[in-house]
Amino acid sequence: MAVFNRDSADEVTRGARAIVVHAETHGADRRDSDARLEEARGLALAIGIDVRAAQAFRVRDRKPATLFGSGQVDQMATLARQEEAELIIVDNSLSPVQQSNLEKACETKVIDRTGLILEIFGERAATNEGRLQVELAHLDYQAGRLVRSWTHLERQRGGFGFLGGPGETQIEADRRMIRDRMARIRRELEQVTRTRGLHRARRQRAPWPVIALVGYTNAGKSTLFNRMTGADVMAQDLLFATLDPTMRQIALPGLDKAILSDTVGFVSDLPTQLIAAFRATLEEVLSADLIVHVRDIAHPDSDAQRDDVLDVLGELGVVGEAAEEDAPAIIEAWNKLDLLDGEERVLVREQAARRDDVVILSALTGEGVDRLQRAISDSMTRGAKLYGLRLPVADGAALAWLHEHGEVLSSQVDGEENRVEVRLSDAAFARFAKRGDA
Repeated sequence: MAVFNRDSADEVTRGARAIVVHAETHGADRRDSDARLEEARGLALAIGIDVRAAQAFRVRDRKPATLFGSGQVDQMATLARQEEAELIIVDNSLSPVQQSNLEKACETKVIDRTGLILEIFGERAATNEGRLQVELAHLDYQAGRLVRSWTHLERQRGGFGFLGGPGETQIEADRRMIRDRMARIRRELEQVTRTRGLHRARRQRAPWPVIALVGYTNAGKSTLFNRMTGADVMAQDLLFATLDPTMRQIALPGLDKAILSDTVGFVSDLPTQLIAAFRATLEEVLSADLIVHVRDIAHPDSDAQRDDVLDVLGELGVVGEAAEEDAPAIIEAWNKLDLLDGEERVLVREQAARRDDVVILSALTGEGVDRLQRAISDSMTRGAKLYGLRLPVADGAALAWLHEHGEVLSSQVDGEENRVEVRLSDAAFARFAKRGDA
């Protein structure tokens, strides 16, 4: 079995004709069906799939065999034939049995929401670590789907991903192959994680705070990142345009230097395999001094997207009951102000004025970005305390560090010591202490 064969995947996925269906279950989702179908269209577009039609079905009781009712499955098959679809995308999670039964009934390839998101991640991951994490998630997902029967096709399914998928022969050998490959990937990722930990520890000893941008996919994080850093990170009106974390040094009022990190976008019903696989990547969020939650305030589902992001941050222990004591503070950046008309702008400004942790802006035009920078700086220096420190006279670097990241009130040389009074935030003092100078 060929695993992670990129050429084979692209041949099948790019331009494939598809229909999108969604099982609407009572009270199971924060969004209405139209919003879910529109997002699923966007996910499919992200890997070049040609969506010919989309339809939601009201499902009263989830059917263990197919999720949908028998009549709905017939409608789905008819729609696929009418649109000459090569693929049915189910915007829900399917069990291996449900996926197999739908494929038989519709005589068409079927992938669920998890499989679709994994396909996107497989295509977009750029770094070695990202590719390893995606492959691990793919294999974990794929292992339970080796029993599908494709009697109506005259070829074996082969290649990378799920639009290609595994063949029917040597199922047990394939399973063993997958287990062995997953074990090797985990060992490689452990080494990558250790290296990342060393880099993070080195950064924490360095005199620069870390600010992490998080948010729902396509909220404008990369556009804001480029605006604040002058970088050229891929920023498109496309779901999951950014997968691998990017870090750049920036200057902020009163801080001189800081590190800004652009992270992977979140999405509702993020596959559990990806939450686990990308935990190392999202550790950048855990180690940040401040989180900027970028929201697409012009999106009709902006509140639901916020809740989805907070759910993932809760699983990471950043917010909620599971939050650690030293969890970073969060500022909300309400982005895409340029897409709001006059009345909507007034309403958003009134809502933001009632909170002290919100900045409204347009990363595209630059409006409000200076206010965000000031808010970040204020948050980083809030709660500064007065410290009396004794430094070796020869340690000019430590004194320079304190001038850059705090307010030095006095500095007096007494023999071999330099007695310094300085006002520092808790985060700045913690970083200074890690340098071994406090």
